[in-house]
Amino acid sequence: MVKKRGYHHGNLRQALVDAALGLIEEKGPTGFTLSEAAKTAGVTPAAVYRHFEGREDLIAEIAQQGYEVFADLLDYAYSKGQPSALASFEAVGRAYLAFARKYPGHYVAMFESSISIQRTPDLYKVATRAHGVLEHAAGELSQHIPAQNRPPPQMFAAHIWAMSHGVVELFARNSPGTKSPFPPEDLLETGIGIYLRGLGLLPTDS
Repeated sequence: MVKKRGYHHGNLRQALVDAALGLIEEKGPTGFTLSEAAKTAGVTPAAVYRHFEGREDLIAEIAQQGYEVFADLLDYAYSKGQPSALASFEAVGRAYLAFARKYPGHYVAMFESSISIQRTPDLYKVATRAHGVLEHAAGELSQHIPAQNRPPPQMFAAHIWAMSHGVVELFARNSPGTKSPFPPEDLLETGIGIYLRGLGLLPTDS
């Protein structure tokens, strides 16, 4: 008989996070129980409560870890695009899509679990940092727009965020019943291009 590892698991907290990530990818954020996460991690259900008060607490931890990676990825993409504000802005948009593909469990926990970013101070801090990278990139690019036509950076960033999220949800995650003849990267790039042309940041096609 195999003995449960219970409280003596070496890194139980992260083991539960890793187990829940797999369950989220398979069943969604509400399709599993803490008992299933414990079983997948190879520990007793009682051991879970040493680290998490409930399933939402566990998902919030996953979201926080996801935002940490997300913020770093956006920041790297922004820096890599310098010194061009346009290149940096477009790189940040592509980084959003890359994150969703590489970290699907984290993505779902962050954006599809109904967990508020204000649930904990640490989650709010790192989520705000990620949002701030996109807003900064938008603010830098918007300086090239005449002041009278310039949208607020927060609105500018929100438009790109919404476009990126829509491409991910509809075409980059194999959503049932949706199909596009174009790769998600092309959809996002052309969509951002149309948006930027409308603001006068890219020349119109001749």
